[in-house]
Amino acid sequence: MGIKNPGKKATLAKKGRQTKWAPVWAVLNKYGMGKKVHPSAMTRYRRSWRRTKLHIKPRKQRKYHFG
Repeated sequence: MGIKNPGKKATLAKKGRQTKWAPVWAVLNKYGMGKKVHPSAMTRYRRSWRRTKLHIKPRKQRKYHFG
């Protein structure tokens, strides 16, 4: 059996990759050796499954009733 909802899984995978901090070598390359900068300062997106929700819409389902 395949994945139940591959579109949602792909979206969650992309958002999960965006939450990671920048690598240490990139921080050193940008700010230099003397500056103590946290790697999260370089990342654009800061998401957490605890703090903020992703607001992914559920997939559309067919209406089986005509009431």
